[in-house]
Amino acid sequence: MDKFDKLDGVAAPMPMINCDTDRIIPARFLKTIKKTGLGKNLFNDVRYNEDGSEKPDFVLNKEPYRDAKFLVTGENFGCGSSREHAPWALLDFGIRCVIAPSFADIFFNNSSKNGVLLITLPQVEIDKLMDDAEKGANARIAVDLESQQITRPDGETISFEIDAFKKQCLLNGLDDIGLTEQKGEKITSYESARDLAEPWL
Repeated sequence: MDKFDKLDGVAAPMPMINCDTDRIIPARFLKTIKKTGLGKNLFNDVRYNEDGSEKPDFVLNKEPYRDAKFLVTGENFGCGSSREHAPWALLDFGIRCVIAPSFADIFFNNSSKNGVLLITLPQVEIDKLMDDAEKGANARIAVDLESQQITRPDGETISFEIDAFKKQCLLNGLDDIGLTEQKGEKITSYESARDLAEPWL
């Protein structure tokens, strides 16, 4: 997966609570195992009318949020069924960071393993960032993962906490496969020794 170090851009305000994974990417779009192409169906049922036309009042259908890199949203984001397609859809749209008061556990883990940074903050800080996001292109925010800081448009910084292991994986672009590949020499050594000791396997 791509490394996550610093990110600067527009944040889309989406003040909904209990946004489940079926809202993020409806189940009928889960037929693919590809990580690309899902961005067009992100929030499909609230983003489009039945005839496929865009709902003009939905935030991601407005400028400048069509190019949003951040999502500022409500508590319990990503609840519901487990599906990696949810972070895949966010990434394919261009959103690499979601900021909320709380996240569902499975979605939280799926996101970090796919290169999406999830930041949990108190509601008072969420309210500030939501206000910034509603100002559009005139209020870009920035995240520095190494220093664990968000910089608001007015220069104020907000610190955030993150699990040290998840942080290092994001900074180095390591998903589960990447972590396993780091042990390549030990795996090869083990397999060679096992072939000698148990050639019948």
